[in-house]
Amino acid sequence: MSLPPELLKKVKLLELNTRKLVNTLFAGEYHAAFKGQGMTFAEFREYVHGDDVRNISWTLTARAGKPFIKKYDEERELVLILAVDISGSGNFGTGEYFKGEVMTQLAALLGFSAIKNNDQVGLLLFSDRIEHFVPPKKGRAHIHRILRDILYYQPDGTGTDIRIAIEHLMGVLKKKASIFLVSDFMDEGYEKALRQLGKKHDVVGVRILDPRELDLPKIGLVDFEDSETGEILALDTSDPLVRREFSKSMRERLEKQTKALRKSQVDIVDVQTDKDIITPLATYFKGRHKR
Repeated sequence: MSLPPELLKKVKLLELNTRKLVNTLFAGEYHAAFKGQGMTFAEFREYVHGDDVRNISWTLTARAGKPFIKKYDEERELVLILAVDISGSGNFGTGEYFKGEVMTQLAALLGFSAIKNNDQVGLLLFSDRIEHFVPPKKGRAHIHRILRDILYYQPDGTGTDIRIAIEHLMGVLKKKASIFLVSDFMDEGYEKALRQLGKKHDVVGVRILDPRELDLPKIGLVDFEDSETGEILALDTSDPLVRREFSKSMRERLEKQTKALRKSQVDIVDVQTDKDIITPLATYFKGRHKR
């Protein structure tokens, strides 16, 4: 299937912007934050003062008449899974970008960081169903394919079912993976499944937020349509009580989300549509590296 020229142009532009950020801001952060799965033997070398005596090869030392140690290298190769929510709420945004566009930029940033470190990258697109899955592979061409899929794929569902996405990943991933679950988490009932996923894999929840989901502007009578259910609600935003109650309700919902994620024992990174999307990830990587 041939792709529209404007889509290919978007992929190229996204790559140019992202690779620059990866090279300048994420050069060592990703590698330091996500260590390899183990160590493999590399070679023997002669012991020098300060080496860990636990690595001494006593067999070779006895034969050579002087101490030698075993040198190990980190098994660097990892599997990174981008689990991206493409439900209807991704079409909302009052900043420079919609939520879905922010998710795409984050996926590109993580994907190019991974291939720079020779890691495999896979993609899961979900709504209230499993929309599309791309098995993990390496290479720039593979990342291009992933970005094209995120930009071009038209979902069948409009709602959000995080539990279904988690269960799918539990079924297809046989080896331990680092999973970035990118969503606005407008869903409930996924906590137990997410906790089970976190026991087997390294899971990070990246929550996309928009300021207008917390505070209404004073712009008079407005019809609000739920992008996932299609339900329409008319609100008089000129009424201070309406704005106050709306803000209270949305903050309670956000706090409920936060508690659910913490109960699931996964890391949380909050990214806002109206602010720099790079800093939250960079800060998380640095904090993770220090653990």
